Amino acid sequence: MHTRRPFLGRLRGVTGTDLLVLISVLSVLAALLTARQASVRQKSRLLRCTANLQQINAAVHGFCGDHNQTLPGPSAELQGNLWWWYKEQVKGYANLKGPSSTNDALFACPDDRGYSDPVPFCRSERFDFSSYVFNGVTLPGMPNIAGRDVASVRTPQRTLLVMEWTAHAPLSWHHSKTGQRNMPFYSDAESVVGFLDGHVSLTKIYYDGYNAAFTRDPIDAYEYKYSGD
Repeated sequence: MHTRRPFLGRLRGVTGTDLLVLISVLSVLAALLTARQASVRQKSRLLRCTANLQQINAAVHGFCGDHNQTLPGPSAELQGNLWWWYKEQVKGYANLKGPSSTNDALFACPDDRGYSDPVPFCRSERFDFSSYVFNGVTLPGMPNIAGRDVASVRTPQRTLLVMEWTAHAPLSWHHSKTGQRNMPFYSDAESVVGFLDGHVSLTKIYYDGYNAAFTRDPIDAYEYKYSGD
């Protein structure tokens, strides 16, 4: 019994203020731990997205190797727009077989939140179950490299090949300034993009305040372009 008295005495000396301070310290530590865990998860998702695009980039080059070094182009066999449905031309070079589906993890950015539809792009048949698009918007006047001979592209280290859809807006799934909202578009939104020379990076995308990013090449300060000229 005598050995317990000093301990009990110390307990009696703890005030309400002491307890509040202790609780505050523990709350701060818990918040720091939660923030660190969130940061680790975010980095992990970004690394996975980057790895996805590296493999898809390689698959597009595999397609080119079997087609006289010609990039994917419009085809009567494609069900939808080339910039999404290029996947059907290249997925076999990434060892994907059979119909596209939500099981195609390689084509799914872990932060994909879609745009106007209630589900992410990678979970939508309308977008061929893919978060990633090809630089092949073939609308009149749009810069793109659809069907081009690889050797005809003058600056492959700056020319986009495949990328997250957000590079066409621009928005960012990884470092979003709009939270979970997809509006408004804003300049320097960061997207993971793959270039024709094979490298992949998280890149700032230019926005002039009026036109979607994919409708024109950026000003000279940016390290990418959509056109192959």
